[in-house]
Amino acid sequence: MSGKSAANLTGTAFGRAVVYALLVLVAALFALPLVWMICVSLKPPTEVLQPNFWPSQPSLAAYSEIIRSQHFDFLLYARNTLIILALSLVGVLLSSSIAAYGFARVPFPGRGLVFGVCLATMMIPFPVIMVPTYVLFKHLGWIGTFRPLWVPAWFGAAFNIFLLRQFFMQIPRELEESAMLDGCTRWGCFWRIMLPLSKPALAVVALFHCLAVWNDLIGPLIYLTHQDQFTLALGLQFLQSKAGDTPWNQLMAAASLVVLPVLLLFFLAQRTFVRGIATAGLKG
Repeated sequence: MSGKSAANLTGTAFGRAVVYALLVLVAALFALPLVWMICVSLKPPTEVLQPNFWPSQPSLAAYSEIIRSQHFDFLLYARNTLIILALSLVGVLLSSSIAAYGFARVPFPGRGLVFGVCLATMMIPFPVIMVPTYVLFKHLGWIGTFRPLWVPAWFGAAFNIFLLRQFFMQIPRELEESAMLDGCTRWGCFWRIMLPLSKPALAVVALFHCLAVWNDLIGPLIYLTHQDQFTLALGLQFLQSKAGDTPWNQLMAAASLVVLPVLLLFFLAQRTFVRGIATAGLKG
């Protein structure tokens, strides 16, 4: 091996080592609050305010106490969250994929303008439409029910429509043309060709929506009026408001229980998530 090749190899290896070291450092900084939360949840009440990072005697007592707590009904809040999540997930996948397919494949006058208006809705902050939306749902008699939290998902979401449209546009048109020559309708092409090929993108939309619903606090705080309707995020906020009576180790245990399903979902869907984001990997 020549000296120049050896120098290039050494430089490349050093550059990779520096990049990996920076990535590990950044990952550690982001993981530090999560690790601290778990460590506090394992501490006994007498050690919560002490400076030691790891508890001297780790215990899961805070988890059992918070599950039995009257102020944080984990199973009830989890059931409410899953109900809202299931109803809204079906709606957002169905409506967003249909709208995205129309923008990507169905020609109609003003398609670009309508798509631009759809994207422009992402620039409208939620506080601007919060009051009109609340008034609308109040006139419909939906305040105090789950409907304001899942019915809007059946009308699509601009970001999801954009993501799916970009993915649909990367799928070769020849597949649809061949199917139509065999007698397949536009609707049949959507169900039998586009959706099966778009599983990675649909998985990304589903993951983003699950994270949004699971962590949503503003929506349940505005529309839900009874404690037996609380979601996990709202229940955790209710518990935090009683922090004067709730030990910090129990509060951190409750937060850990809320975060754990999201972490598991992300790690299980990580490969599909990366595949769905990399839409440019498809070639005609």
